[in-house]
Amino acid sequence: MTFDLTIPGQLMAALGPDLVLMGGAMVLMLYAAWKPESDGHQRTVGLASVAVIVATLATVLWYASSGAKATPGVIAVDGFRWAADVVFLVGAAAAILIGIEANPRDRILTAESHVLILFATSGMMIMASARDLMIVFLGIELMSIAVYVLAGLNRSSVRSAEGALKYFLLGAFSTGFLLYGIALIYGATGTTNIPAIGERIVTYSLVHHSMLLIGVGLLLVGFGFKVAAVPFHMWAPDVYEGAPTPITAYMAAGVKAAAFAVFFRVWLESFSLLDAAWLAPLWWLAAATMVVGNVVALAQRNVKRLLAYSSIVHGGYLLVAVAAGTPLGSAAFLFYAMTYTLATFGAFAVVSSMTRPGDHVSAIADYDGLWTTRPWLAIGFSVCLLALLGFPVFGGAGFFAKWYVLQAAVTSPHNLVPLAVLLVITSVVSAGYYLHVVRVMFMRQRPEGAAEPAALAPFTRAVLVACVGLILVLGIFPNRLATWARTNALVATPLAYKTAPPAPGSP
Repeated sequence: MTFDLTIPGQLMAALGPDLVLMGGAMVLMLYAAWKPESDGHQRTVGLASVAVIVATLATVLWYASSGAKATPGVIAVDGFRWAADVVFLVGAAAAILIGIEANPRDRILTAESHVLILFATSGMMIMASARDLMIVFLGIELMSIAVYVLAGLNRSSVRSAEGALKYFLLGAFSTGFLLYGIALIYGATGTTNIPAIGERIVTYSLVHHSMLLIGVGLLLVGFGFKVAAVPFHMWAPDVYEGAPTPITAYMAAGVKAAAFAVFFRVWLESFSLLDAAWLAPLWWLAAATMVVGNVVALAQRNVKRLLAYSSIVHGGYLLVAVAAGTPLGSAAFLFYAMTYTLATFGAFAVVSSMTRPGDHVSAIADYDGLWTTRPWLAIGFSVCLLALLGFPVFGGAGFFAKWYVLQAAVTSPHNLVPLAVLLVITSVVSAGYYLHVVRVMFMRQRPEGAAEPAALAPFTRAVLVACVGLILVLGIFPNRLATWARTNALVATPLAYKTAPPAPGSP
């Protein structure tokens, strides 16, 4: 089926999955506010939220299988959008399932917490579908406002309040960069439509236009904040540590994947011609993020902060795929995003289960000798950490995720071989902190008198088993996921920009 986006009714139909999610979220918001706070009420709303996600996922898969297309307009109807939506919805369902059981332990009984995840996910889906910079801004704001509240949801924790305030202030600051960059790009090209920007750069020879270049630079800064790239990463460790554990996992996986999805679409469809302007800054952003994130992670003694810096590092790896500027780069992103989402939620399912009531600090020392008391928990956590490391066989699909990013870098028309070498070196460095946690669990004695970790709650166990199982299966049989990623890769509209004439007076 083909949607004519100039007709309002068909535009709404093209937004079908988004409307299913938003409609369900609004109904559940009213229901959540209808009754007093209680554990039973938040569980009911949580399970209903998962049902809404399942219905949305079914709608997405139906649109994808029907080969839905659309005329050029403000939203995209393509495989990249549907594939990104699947990643977001899987992450949202996992966050809610873990949160249903983790919230009472953290004395969070507000049922609205699950509904806010639905609203944040709807913002992510809008970002993935956006083909206009104003729609990008709308999606980012819808996602960000919900996540600001989620980060500070634990009102009994000073760390949570501090992290939420930092996230809000720096998030608003980065949004200012983004919006001002959009304004300058509009001033230079006369449009905010993403494909039209690329066409006008060619038509009017704007490659060296100062207003456009400054706008692109501000856009890069705004996206740098959203993906927590160095040096725009300072908010991430405190926010990830202070937020409730399921929300930390959701931010590390979902929010980052959404930011990269829109990053890919904007860069591939609008600014491929501006390689000389944006490639060098992006190259250094990726290099600094990989190096700084790994070095600082080595010094961490708190599991949530370690995983926060790990998330920053993985953002650096994905920046390499963005810098490749090819469909293979976007395919590598989809493969990586799915694998990283599984590994992240599997790891945080263990962290959530290891967090004691009223304890907001997750020290690595708490995992000493975990193998002797909860062997399957230690094995599951190890698989997730090895997947994040990119270790072959035992790390499952994590190895192939990095392999595809390296392929995209090496085959890129840009000279990214040094960046690919740096990715390999920093991956080796990351073994220092991932394997340290594994060593602690398997090679240290459990301290005398240490409390035995509680058994996994049913939903959290289901998330961990599903994540670990999929990581291992996809590590043995990666072809299906790789084919899915290649089929849904983002392919920019061909333009004659590679041979566009230089601007008058340019060298």
